[in-house]
Amino acid sequence: MRFASQHFAILGAGRSGLGAARLARQHGAEVTIFDEGDKAKPVEGFNCVLGQAARDLVVKPGEFQQVIISPGLDEHWPLPKKFTDAGVPLVGETEFAFHLTDMPMATITGTNGKSTCTELIAALFNGCGMRSLPCGNHGVSLSEVVASGVRYDVLALEISSFQLETIRDFRAKATLWLNFAPDHLDRYPDMESYFAAKARIFENVTADDVAIVRAGESVSSGPAQRWTFSAYGEEAGYTYNAGSFYHLGEEIGSASGLKLRGKHNMENVLAALMTGRVFGLEYASMLKAMESYEPPRHRCELVRTLHDREYINDSKATNLHALEACLRSQERPIVLIAGGKDKELDYSPLRAELNGQVRAMVLIGEIAQELAGTFGDLLPCQCARDMADAVRLATEVSQAGDAIILSPGTSSFDMYTGYAQRGDVFREAVNALN
Repeated sequence: MRFASQHFAILGAGRSGLGAARLARQHGAEVTIFDEGDKAKPVEGFNCVLGQAARDLVVKPGEFQQVIISPGLDEHWPLPKKFTDAGVPLVGETEFAFHLTDMPMATITGTNGKSTCTELIAALFNGCGMRSLPCGNHGVSLSEVVASGVRYDVLALEISSFQLETIRDFRAKATLWLNFAPDHLDRYPDMESYFAAKARIFENVTADDVAIVRAGESVSSGPAQRWTFSAYGEEAGYTYNAGSFYHLGEEIGSASGLKLRGKHNMENVLAALMTGRVFGLEYASMLKAMESYEPPRHRCELVRTLHDREYINDSKATNLHALEACLRSQERPIVLIAGGKDKELDYSPLRAELNGQVRAMVLIGEIAQELAGTFGDLLPCQCARDMADAVRLATEVSQAGDAIILSPGTSSFDMYTGYAQRGDVFREAVNALN
């Protein structure tokens, strides 16, 4: 067996660590799991060193032949350094699993939208008769997939900057870069460091690989063939405009059968179509396959179309940035349902985002009156008693062709247990309409 008579240290007792432990054991290694968390528990009969015992650990040179680190841990933290300082080679969980499989992969990274795109790509392949699975940073780790022994035609692998920090040879036939925005400054000293970690996804690509990159992104994709996409302009090879998708100006299909809504989601569709093309699929079959894809709940989720009005649940928009993104992504005139808990935020910057596309606002929650005062000079504003009243008022002021959108821009705890309950109540109110 490949790792017979070797002793491996696995850092982290979560899903990634456990998957790596299983995979290493399958290949003959003796495995010990280390986790400094006081709530970590022994798992599956593995030798485990947990809590204070892990924090007090002294690693002797030659005691371990390899240390595998979970993505939630920084290799420079004290526990990993105990191993590397003792001369133990360190490898990330994703890199470790990569060397133990030959399954084709499409890898997806970006600050926003990774999970939806990863799910969509897997759904596309499965719908076209190619067995696929969304995995990586999305639920099931790569080690778990490889250890399961199940064979897939293409893996849709979401990969985070944390996982990319420890790659050495990792690459994929199709590599997707969706976007980049400020994030994770609790992990990185500055934005340049965060960008550099994510950009490593292209570090090992070859001229035989394809880089699928959102137009305007500054990342270098190395020697890979660079294919670009955009739903907000014509400068890309693949574009979306007014309900249709295009490649080099030639229409390749329509979005009419899809349940996804918003230009940001149309970019996910473009990226998925491009990925399918890398693996030889046809546009028509891919779009047909994606018609059955159900978008994540409470994220620009189309609840219902009634009397040529689309009712969209974006309850997960619990801050202004998410609300602004929702508004920018829409193509129809909007009646906006917003408001909720008073987080003492300044909503005046939102005035510039209304752009005449929002024809009216219906306001709910603690900040309803405050928002009416902020926006009442720009457009009609009404305050609702509850969600059912808000849906009724929004429907009354709407016109055929409008989108009636719940995108609150704040949290829900003044009225609900969380954004999910708020979205569910909105869905119930919409489905009660006739």
